[in-house]
Amino acid sequence: MIIGDHHISKNHKPFIVAEMSGNHNQSLERALKIVEAAAKAGVQMLKLQTYTADTLTINVKNDDFFIGDPKSLWKGKSLYELYKEAFTPWEWHEPIIKKANELGMLCFSSPFDETAVDFLEKLNVPAYKIASFENTHLPLIKKVAKTGKPVIVSTGLATKTEIEETVETLRSSGCNDFALLKCTSAYPASPENSNVLTIPDLRKNFNCEVGLSDHTMGIGAAIAAISHGATIIEKHFTLDRNDGGVDSSFSIEPNELKILVSESVRAWQALGKVSYGPTDSEKESIKFRRSIYIVKDMKSGDILTKDNLRIIRPGRGLAAKYFDELIGSRVNQSIKKGTAANWDLIEKKK
Repeated sequence: MIIGDHHISKNHKPFIVAEMSGNHNQSLERALKIVEAAAKAGVQMLKLQTYTADTLTINVKNDDFFIGDPKSLWKGKSLYELYKEAFTPWEWHEPIIKKANELGMLCFSSPFDETAVDFLEKLNVPAYKIASFENTHLPLIKKVAKTGKPVIVSTGLATKTEIEETVETLRSSGCNDFALLKCTSAYPASPENSNVLTIPDLRKNFNCEVGLSDHTMGIGAAIAAISHGATIIEKHFTLDRNDGGVDSSFSIEPNELKILVSESVRAWQALGKVSYGPTDSEKESIKFRRSIYIVKDMKSGDILTKDNLRIIRPGRGLAAKYFDELIGSRVNQSIKKGTAANWDLIEKKK
């Protein structure tokens, strides 16, 4: 998969996406500071969300449109109120994208309806993201696929059959350059519900790049995902959780994002390959293994015993596994204390 100049695969370092979402708190100045902080942390791409309250829902407050879950971060709000508070004004998109590009980052967005796709096409975004709550919106997915841009899809809530339908819609609409992200659509999500072992299964079943859209606190789940083949990590990002905002409580801060970027590279580098025996960097260390040494001066014909033969460091003598075999053998020459044992010193048995 290629987005902009970035190759996304197991052969390249993880592709990190910082999700601004509603953490701008309705301030363009703050939004641009988030862009600067993301660039400073070293992420490759910033993500926006493109919708309005009216493109997502309608302004009513009956039970269907009201958030009553006592555990929800947004308890007591109607859907319309929440989306009006969280949305990114469309006139901000261009300066945000411009700022990201100036700082060496890509910037793309999640469109939540067809009008958002038309708008984003005018801004020439390099790719599209399908949010978990839209991954069954096949008409939207079809329109996005027909742009010819790469598409990243979060799979939160989706059954395997629903993911199959999404993938079929993408492919039948001309998009073969797509990725699927494991996602738990809870805010915040718990590590126990992250199920990152699904990631290699997604790759196997759908033959595409895979990753994690992570709503857990910290970076542990993201690093675990990389260890199971994730090539894309997406995290919500804010300047300071204490500043509040609709998504701040499950977003990471600049220092955490910087650590995620560096540790994700280390995790990817550590994957390596199936390997046994010393690596090139270890070969010099072989000499620090134990091996068999003569530890007393000996004359030709003397018998090797546990008193004059030991398994010690360094590792230049015979391997320790030959110790019992050597005990009771005679040496065929004079030997000085500290000589590495080898078969040329041993009298051949008749």
